[in-house]
Amino acid sequence: MGTFVLLMAEAAAVGGELAEGAEHSGFGLNTNILETNLINLAIIITVLFVFGRKVLGNTLKSRRENIETAIKSAEQRAASAAKQLQEAQQKLTQAQAEATRIKADAEVSAKTAGEAILVQAAADIEKMQAAGAADLNAELERVISQLRQKVVAQALQKAEAELKTGIAEDAQKTIIDRSIAQLGG
Repeated sequence: MGTFVLLMAEAAAVGGELAEGAEHSGFGLNTNILETNLINLAIIITVLFVFGRKVLGNTLKSRRENIETAIKSAEQRAASAAKQLQEAQQKLTQAQAEATRIKADAEVSAKTAGEAILVQAAADIEKMQAAGAADLNAELERVISQLRQKVVAQALQKAEAELKTGIAEDAQKTIIDRSIAQLGG
């Protein structure tokens, strides 16, 4: 620190001398080596070069190491990001393939379900038609049975009425001939 103060005092003295010399003579070149402090300047430059080189070298080396570390870190982050991007793209491709498969499965299931529904509907229609036909046949048989009963009842009533009134002789003869004819005689 003392050297620095001494150098500052010298510089102030030299500055004062230069200012005085400039006032007296104007502009000129001083060739006296002791008055111009060339030795002091050479010493300062040498000291700065020797000690400053180490400080500046250390500072630059530290800065270089920091930059190299930052570059390596950035490269690692870039590689990590690229790897994550690739993984995400693979997952996206897998998800798209899975979605396509699910969609195809759903279409097949829907088609199968539709066909099953159509088959079931056709079977139900056939059952309904068969039940309707059976109901119709049963109703027809019931109506025919009722008609037969009515016809028989009416025939019996007519026969009873004719029996009560008596059958005419030619009608009896006609009935007997008809009955013989039917029997094969």
